[in-house]
This record gives sequence, C-alpha cells and structure tokens, in this order.
Amino acid sequence: MPALILSLLILGLLLILASRRRLNWLGIPAGRLISLDTSRLKPVTEPLYDPDLGLTGRPDYLVQQGRRRIPVEVKSGRAPKRPHRSHVLQLAAYCHLVETTTGKRPPYGILKYADSAYKLHYTHALQQDLSNILGTLREAQDSSPGRSHNSPGRCRACGYLSSCDQSLA
Repeated sequence: MPALILSLLILGLLLILASRRRLNWLGIPAGRLISLDTSRLKPVTEPLYDPDLGLTGRPDYLVQQGRRRIPVEVKSGRAPKRPHRSHVLQLAAYCHLVETTTGKRPPYGILKYADSAYKLHYTHALQQDLSNILGTLREAQDSSPGRSHNSPGRCRACGYLSSCDQSLA
C-alpha cells in the first residue's frame, strides 16, 4: 500500500511538472490560469470592459500571479523579428482593461507566436501610444470616409450609405 501511495504521488508530481513545461513552451507565465479564450471546451468568460473608453476585449489567457493578472495574447503565425505594432497595441489594450477592471496595473503582457514569445512591458509610453491611437480612431469614426470611386453600384452596397453625404446612389 505505501508503494502505491508513493507511486501515485510521483505520478502526480510528474504530471504537474509536465504541465508546467507545456505552459512554459506556450509562453504562459507561471501562475494560476484564470481565463482561457482559446478553448471551446468551457464557456467563454465575460469580456473585460472600460466604460470610459467604450473599450471591450478578452485576452486569450489571463494568468493570476499573486495579486496581479498578466494578459497573454496568442498569434498563430511565426514570430516576426519585432512584434507587429497592431499586436503590441492589442496587448496594451488588454493591459489597460486588466488595470481598469482590477485596479492593479499589469507590469507586462505576453505576445505568444507559434515559435516564440515576447514579454512586453506595459510602460506609460505604451499606454500613451494606445490612448493616442484610440483618439485617432474615435475621430475617424465620427467622420465619413471620403468616397474613393465613381461607381453607383459600389455606393448602393456600402454600409455607410444611410449616413453618407457623398453618395452616388
């Protein structure tokens, strides 16, 4: 009986170590996985939301490390030499949403590509860059895009037709 108990304890320890190695390989930092948006095996959790900015999102993983939460965004392609700016801003948005919803600023987030991962620090400069981009997007959203053609057929199929002041239809 003691040999069985010892065998089960060793097996459990090996499974824990294998799981930790797998998470390291995936680029997920040590901690308790509290949110998972890449599996259809469990119900999707509520997204993070900032009512002041009207910003909503859900990172692929959210890892609890002590009192802080670390967002992890997974990209299916191979890693570029430097992360794409759009990926960095997406991760910055998740960092912002974590800070807004928990009151605790994540020190960094992880961008995980198929063959490597980047640990990106959530600096005040990155936060300002995100804020500038969101402002630019809001300004663009408030104005009609300029018509780039002279085709009435394209105008009739346009999603902005009802509010466009340049319609040919």
